[in-house]
Amino acid sequence: MSSAPLIYLIRHGETELNAARILQPPATPLSARGALQAERLARRLAGAGLVRVLVSDLRRAELTAEPLARAAGAPLERDPELAERNFGELRGRPYAELGLDPFAPGYTPPGGESWEVFHARVERAWRRVDAAARAAGGPIAVVTHGLVCHSVVSRHAKLAPGLVLERPGWRNGSVTVLEEAGHWRVTLLDCVAHLDETREGGAA
Repeated sequence: MSSAPLIYLIRHGETELNAARILQPPATPLSARGALQAERLARRLAGAGLVRVLVSDLRRAELTAEPLARAAGAPLERDPELAERNFGELRGRPYAELGLDPFAPGYTPPGGESWEVFHARVERAWRRVDAAARAAGGPIAVVTHGLVCHSVVSRHAKLAPGLVLERPGWRNGSVTVLEEAGHWRVTLLDCVAHLDETREGGAA
């Protein structure tokens, strides 16, 4: 008898830019601390029985997913629609110098995605993730970004009793678990128990 579908939803490890609260270009790599987070994440889930690892095509997510896929012996599958919200011309700029809130409802960054376009893209990616999880025959991991994690959990899952979605940002290297029980149910939220430090970075 096959087990119920299970998804490990993961935010990428720390980068120097998100630690400094700078909106990140696509090619931003992990910092040394972020690489260590990725290795600890891989150790945490090495025995989870992962059969597939889906990942954003942004470099910080790929570098987080690669040790996980190696440890699990699972294929790594890139999906560009799992990428973080595109902040267009704001990428590379510190939050403190913007003079505005780039996450404000209704705000569209120049050359970037509106919230509506972003959520529609995540919806398309989620449909593929949902189908992959149901067909996989074992747990899958999805390595993505803070705003994508928030969009998935807030729009496509229900929180187990005692869990509260208090903020849009996820901590670097965190694990969120979604279990299918007639609907997708979050049983673990933004967990960093496998990391020695839990300092938060920026949302993107």
